[in-house]
Amino acid sequence: MITVKKILGHSALAALMLVLAACNSAPEAEPEQTQGSPSPSASASAAASASASASPSVAPSASASIAPASSEPSRSQVPQAPDEPEEGMPPTAMEAASTVMRALSRGDMETLASWAHPDKGVRFSPYAYVDTATDLVFTRDQLKGLMKDSKPYVWREFAGSGEVIKLTFAEYFKRFVYDADFMNKAETALNKGLGQGTTLNNINEVYPKDSYDFVEYHIAGVDPSAEGMDWRSLRLVFEKMGEDRALVGIVHDQWTP
Repeated sequence: MITVKKILGHSALAALMLVLAACNSAPEAEPEQTQGSPSPSASASAAASASASASPSVAPSASASIAPASSEPSRSQVPQAPDEPEEGMPPTAMEAASTVMRALSRGDMETLASWAHPDKGVRFSPYAYVDTATDLVFTRDQLKGLMKDSKPYVWREFAGSGEVIKLTFAEYFKRFVYDADFMNKAETALNKGLGQGTTLNNINEVYPKDSYDFVEYHIAGVDPSAEGMDWRSLRLVFEKMGEDRALVGIVHDQWTP
């Protein structure tokens, strides 16, 4: 016969077993977060951020930040030929000659006339010997229209043959002024002769150095087959007028027999 005591004992045992089973099957509760304490995921993010900010930034490579030095000189280092004088500054003889030669290369008679001596004009000599008695002289006003002048002038005699040089100014200009590329191919010198032929050169007697400067443009040869017997020179003579200069002579020179 089952007693009440046994029944109660079995019931209590069964109830205890149910409680233990329920406790084992329940998930562990996550720890309650207190205000201000970061969650594990936030901590991980913060740690990653701290690691990233603490890591040094990658420096740019030398090839990206430093350009290789160029071996080619800059434009300011490249030597330049004498150009037109600066405005308001007195020209040097080389600057004046460069401006006049540029005008001659273009047939620019207006610019040429502006450089002519206001009183003496410009004397044209076909050869090295300057003949003050027969060489033609033109004033500023005459120079401006000479290229269009159809009148033939007598310019002395041809060296060697002795024939009279009778040409218009335009013809004379092509034969005894700009008869070679003096602007681009000539060697230049100040108060020094570069071309020397059989014709007497009396430029320093007619234009003494204390009052005049001359710039010579010299081409050693035009045709290689001529072996130098076709050299050309053009001498531009300037009178010193205080700090300024005025063109007074254009002396042509060349190889002569």
